[in-house]
Amino acid sequence: MNIYDFKVKNNEGKEVSLGDYKNKVVLIINSATECGFTPQYEQLQKLYADYKDKDFVILDFPCNQFGHQAPGSDAEIAKFCSSRFGVTFPLFSKIDVNGENASEVFKYLKSEKGFAGWGADNDMSKLLTKMLGEADPEYASKPDIKWNFTKFLIDKNGNVVRRFEPTEGVAVVEEAVKELV
Repeated sequence: MNIYDFKVKNNEGKEVSLGDYKNKVVLIINSATECGFTPQYEQLQKLYADYKDKDFVILDFPCNQFGHQAPGSDAEIAKFCSSRFGVTFPLFSKIDVNGENASEVFKYLKSEKGFAGWGADNDMSKLLTKMLGEADPEYASKPDIKWNFTKFLIDKNGNVVRRFEPTEGVAVVEEAVKELV
């Protein structure tokens, strides 16, 4: 099994096979429009623009599970992303990434690359550690998505090669993308 085995709905409700992205390096993200990490959209768009001609694509899945920071319809989210950050990479229908109704794609991604720490020692890492640790002292041992803008890097063969937590900068993601394109 790999990422190409899944079908998802785009932000217009049409079914899309992830097999359409065979032979591309893929970065899958769960996003939110009202999050402290939302400004990453600007850097992600630049990353996409810089590498899309080298068989790289970003697939964005909005998720409202973390602080209800992705309100609005799929159309409203798409309009926000394009008008505010100039996003041109594919956006998909809003999903759950954790829990009973979690998307099959994200269940698979988490099974391949669980949480391995924040990857960066910064104020946001400390804040999330405190907040999540108070809610669940065992949070770090679970593979669940911890917050908006978690990213999974997929190689050209559909294999999940790396997970980036939202506290890691897009520059770190870019270095890993460079190795695969």
